[in-house]
Amino acid sequence: MPATPPLRAMLPEHLRNALSRALDQVNALVLGKPREVRLAFVALLSDGHLLIEDLPGLGKTTLAHALAATLGLGFQRVQFTSDLLPSDIVGVSVFDAQARRFEFHPGPVFAHVLLADEINRAPPRTQSALLEAMAEHQVTVDGTTHPLPDPFFVIATQNPVDLSGTYPLPDSQLDRFLLRLALGYPDEAAERTLLAGDDRRDLIARALPVLGAEDVLALRAAVAQVHASDALLGYVQALLTRSRQHPGVRVGLSPRAGIALLRAARAYALLLGRDHVLPEDVQALFLAVASHRLVPDADAGAHEALAKAILHAVPVD
Repeated sequence: MPATPPLRAMLPEHLRNALSRALDQVNALVLGKPREVRLAFVALLSDGHLLIEDLPGLGKTTLAHALAATLGLGFQRVQFTSDLLPSDIVGVSVFDAQARRFEFHPGPVFAHVLLADEINRAPPRTQSALLEAMAEHQVTVDGTTHPLPDPFFVIATQNPVDLSGTYPLPDSQLDRFLLRLALGYPDEAAERTLLAGDDRRDLIARALPVLGAEDVLALRAAVAQVHASDALLGYVQALLTRSRQHPGVRVGLSPRAGIALLRAARAYALLLGRDHVLPEDVQALFLAVASHRLVPDADAGAHEALAKAILHAVPVD
């Protein structure tokens, strides 16, 4: 088995320090949610996308803005509404009468970080405008393909689907999100600080960038070097197999879901200062990676309950 480089070789000291400062800054802006902040960084460093689902007013947009401010990358926000069109996201070709040709006017998707706010308030046709961008890091308009900036990171927020005016995301769209997480209500101490302290928007506006585009790309390259043993790969494969056999699951996890789980586990290990993945990393991420990808039978209950049952059913060898 080839040896993996130690973490200090994979991550130079200045990059380790910058990553630590970035985590600290986002935690200072999004109070009382260290686990959720770490998972947001996992999605970023895994070259994935993040879906935050929760009730209005619990900090979904604050987390997205805090990440964007800390990363110092090109940032665009799109408020999804029932009348939003696909061209409002990806852009449109406009005929230039003087030049006698069509010119492409890029939409807000041409940014390093795109906040798709309340994504499930737009109809499915508009939601699907992000599919190619999220999967291929490009958009195609009128037969011409336009590459997106690198890195490209989508943070989408959505309200619970039982709220009025929402359209459930299709399975193909959900599968493009590496992680789905919920913030929940803050604990008592964090809520008191929020009530007594400065407005989060003012704090975010004053936040200084800590990581840049080149830093993010270097961190992603380091994540790819984090070692996953054959036994760890076997554990992930056993989870995939169990998801396809578990009672109440109509469609289990795909190989792409397994690849996503491994990428996320590598990033999680790196954030914890390790150059190798442990089963505990996979377990810590399994619900966030798997629950929105499972398709349950009609009477099987919630996605997360099924994901928990699958995780508990597979032992670690």
